[in-house]
Amino acid sequence: MGCGCSKLSACCWTLDQNGSIPEAANVENEGKGEVDGLPAFREYSIDTLKTATSGFSVENIVSEHGEKAPNVVYKGKLENQRWIAVKRFNRSAWPDARQFLEEARAVGQLRNHRLANLLGCCCDGDERLLVAEFMTNDTLAKHLFHCKFMFGSLASAIVFGEAQPMKWAMRLRVALHLAEALEYCTSKGRALYHDLNAYRIVFDDEGNPRLSCFGLMKNSRDGKSYSTNLAFTPPEYLRTGRVTPESVIYSFGTLLLDLRSGKHIPPSHALDLIRDRNIQMLTDSCLEGQFSNDDGTELVRLASRCLQYEPRERPNPKSLVSAIIPLQRDAEVPSHVLMGIRAGADAVPLSPLGESCVRMDLTAIHEVLENLGYKDDEGTATELSFQMWTNQMQETLTSKKKGDVAFRHKDFTAAIECYSQVRICLLFFS
Repeated sequence: MGCGCSKLSACCWTLDQNGSIPEAANVENEGKGEVDGLPAFREYSIDTLKTATSGFSVENIVSEHGEKAPNVVYKGKLENQRWIAVKRFNRSAWPDARQFLEEARAVGQLRNHRLANLLGCCCDGDERLLVAEFMTNDTLAKHLFHCKFMFGSLASAIVFGEAQPMKWAMRLRVALHLAEALEYCTSKGRALYHDLNAYRIVFDDEGNPRLSCFGLMKNSRDGKSYSTNLAFTPPEYLRTGRVTPESVIYSFGTLLLDLRSGKHIPPSHALDLIRDRNIQMLTDSCLEGQFSNDDGTELVRLASRCLQYEPRERPNPKSLVSAIIPLQRDAEVPSHVLMGIRAGADAVPLSPLGESCVRMDLTAIHEVLENLGYKDDEGTATELSFQMWTNQMQETLTSKKKGDVAFRHKDFTAAIECYSQVRICLLFFS
């Protein structure tokens, strides 16, 4: 993957014995080259990032597969109160410190309001980390796919409030912002994007979709560019193992299908449906009445062009932008209104417990509560006498105690069952 070099050429950098770069130069450059209020790219020490992420605590993990992911992303907060996303690579991912720094610095020169921009990196011993803007409103995958599974449930009401499926106008806006992000990166010589998917699109505190900068670098020097199911991988990548600008357009086409259908449909299956003129199968039932047949057909047509088997027959980012602009609806409505979320100063990042609840990570929830000194009612002298309760209420207390014991022993299935019985009883008495 090619990269550009800044005036501070790699050949001028001096590595210390453990492969890290001294931070002295950062003090000198900090505050210079700011674009849209963002600081210039810099190198961070591992201690700074450990402090920001509470020692890379599991409670601060925000990446898709949690701590089981090969490269884990953490939420963190710097001393200046700036929220950051920290991607920590597998220790064997980038053995060549100089190559990692060259790649990171090249991506770090990009500054655009359609990107979750790269703020810096860390190269300390065998540690390789990237530092980017933290986006407070989750990923496209969370809003498009996961919310649907939780819609109407108690978890949805607690965690998301009145969660609603993403509106058609917002889906079109996502497509446009993503195309504009790719056009910008291409214009700056960074046309390659690795493993473009719904988890790479994140929403800022105003609800605007942005493309994560992390995909502009490979997950490793010689690693795979695609980690998703092979059914979603561009055909030329399967043949050659190389990602090209046209491969990125293919992935963009799969995202257009995601936006229209609300599901992650394999491109080959989608193209079969299109050829059989069974487009209705590619329509999210939640979108009924929100768009015309012409608009829906145009999006499918554009996706089909992106999914052409021959790479040279696919459109470029600039033509994608031109094709998507006329499809925009409710352009005057702010993104946070379309998304149904709080914006700006009102959009406070969730606590570690809140983040764990959103991910439905029971192990992390258990750890947070234990750290907070969670106790059950065992041994308390305040339990009311049996005479003051009906048989049903006594059963509620018993179920609650059983749930506490199960939770304490990490038997989450039993705990959920017991707490569900408690909730049913409480609803009965409310």
